[in-house]
Amino acid sequence: MTQRQKMVDEQIIRRGVDDESVIKAMRKVERHLFVPQHERLMAYGDHPLPIGFDQTISQPYIVAYMTQMARLTPEDKVLEIGTGSGYQAAILAEIVKEVYTIEIVKGLAETAEQRLKDMGYKNIFVKWGDGYEGWPEHAPYDAIIVTAAPDEVPQKLVEQLSVGGRMVVPIGSVFQELYLITKTKEGIIKKSLIPVRFVPMVEDNSSKN
Repeated sequence: MTQRQKMVDEQIIRRGVDDESVIKAMRKVERHLFVPQHERLMAYGDHPLPIGFDQTISQPYIVAYMTQMARLTPEDKVLEIGTGSGYQAAILAEIVKEVYTIEIVKGLAETAEQRLKDMGYKNIFVKWGDGYEGWPEHAPYDAIIVTAAPDEVPQKLVEQLSVGGRMVVPIGSVFQELYLITKTKEGIIKKSLIPVRFVPMVEDNSSKN
């Protein structure tokens, strides 16, 4: 059994993730390719890892859990806020039709874009920019996954969700909760899921093109 298969069996399925499309994606995508060379021996461990620029790649279980909670289908168009090294985007791309992902750190955006291209993904589109602004040119989205924590739900992201769309987002500063936001014709339904710890979601006007 490979480290990757063991990770899925022990860290993900055992904790209750049962969406077959998510499990299949987690088994397929090679996580060690998304971490720095000196961290590769730790790539399938049950923890986040540093990827440079004070950013991290999330714990595998959290990636799988957030993906499952977004209730994705093969026809979905998904927006990801916080590309990082591109791992979550790759997982999403195995499940959905199109992934649009935004990263505020230029160095991470550029290396993730090249990495995903080299791996053959043709349904992932990377943008260097401010996640709070979203990517309105391609809206509406069936789902939005946010991998950094704002203090409150960013209104522009809500606006870019389709009616019936789902957003999975960590909210808070010192104490954070993961929320499932569902958009309805009347507004949003906000459901608390689990306590989490993510890097803060930052707003930086200088990153806008």
